[in-house]
Amino acid sequence: MTSISPLDTLLAVSSATGLSPTIIAWLFVGLAAVVCLAIVAGLRRRAARTSETAQAQMAALIQAQTEMQGRIAAIADIFGTRQYELNQSINQRIDGMTQRIGASITEQTRQTHENLRTLQERLAVIDTAQTNIQSLAKDMAGLQQILANKQTRGAFGQGRMETIIADGLPQGAYAFQATLSNASRPDCIIHMPNGQPGLAIDAKFPLEAWNAMRAAQSPDLKRQASLLFRRDLEVHIKDIAGKYLIPGETQETAFLFVPSESIFADIHEHFESIVQKAHRSRVVIVSPSLLLLSIQVIQAILRDHRMREQAHLIQAEVVRLMEDLGRLDERVRKLHGHFTTTQKDVDDILISSDKLKRRGAKIEALELQENRSAASEQAEGGASPSTPAPGSRAGSLKLRVVDED
Repeated sequence: MTSISPLDTLLAVSSATGLSPTIIAWLFVGLAAVVCLAIVAGLRRRAARTSETAQAQMAALIQAQTEMQGRIAAIADIFGTRQYELNQSINQRIDGMTQRIGASITEQTRQTHENLRTLQERLAVIDTAQTNIQSLAKDMAGLQQILANKQTRGAFGQGRMETIIADGLPQGAYAFQATLSNASRPDCIIHMPNGQPGLAIDAKFPLEAWNAMRAAQSPDLKRQASLLFRRDLEVHIKDIAGKYLIPGETQETAFLFVPSESIFADIHEHFESIVQKAHRSRVVIVSPSLLLLSIQVIQAILRDHRMREQAHLIQAEVVRLMEDLGRLDERVRKLHGHFTTTQKDVDDILISSDKLKRRGAKIEALELQENRSAASEQAEGGASPSTPAPGSRAGSLKLRVVDED
């Protein structure tokens, strides 16, 4: 059987109660003293009965008290040593923890300064961005005011439409706010060539219901706004078909101009039935890009019409050009004839010149022969060389030459 020492008991009590071992030891001492006093009192009461028994018990009690005091003193010494060791260990741990905490605080301070510097840089960037956002918010507020007012909103959509049409078509090919025979005034009428009826364009769009649908937070509000937008758009399409589609005065199709590509895409994606109904009503929903493409097609048609209108003028100019070419060909041929005749005359002159050169050469040769004959006769008979003899050969040769000429 394992025995439990008083020191282990004291440590167990100290850990259980959370008190210092020294205090626990003194409590044991006090408890022992109380117990001893109680025993002494009992012994005194019993002393009257049996003094011998009391003396024996007193001796045993004194001996037990002495042993107890010795044990308590030993326990007190042990606890004092343990407390000293514990204090040293705690002090060492506190010193190490203090150093670690100091190093950690220094590192945290450095990181805090670095983070504050980075934060200041980011705050400067945020301030710049906030300034830009405030400026953009002002612009958006102005745009929202424009779009909130129906009349101003219509002017905004009409302004974009007028810019696209004015940039793509020549003057006189369109008219803004023209009045039709039924007193209705579409935003634009494009005049078609060959006396064809004009094309009506409407730039007003029910944007209030669209904005309400986009701003709806819950599914129920969004569904209600969607129904309202569908109803407003159907009513607007019906009004366009009833006011701007006049047989003989306007085309069989009218344009509904939507001043935003995103709205145009959302309508075709989420409101396909409205698009089909608009097609059945002969109303085409167009975005800025589609309107620009349509204007380019109309511009090509107008250019082709102007070319056909000028075709007879071009043909007349071609006829005059052919007449001028005929006269030029006749004059060139005459000039060629003149050059041919002149060349023939030059050739004849060259032929005559050659003949004259040959004749001159022959005459020179005959005169040289005559001179030689006269010189020989003078040497033989002493006659004058300047007086030829009658019937001489030289005279007949000269006459023959002259006859040949």
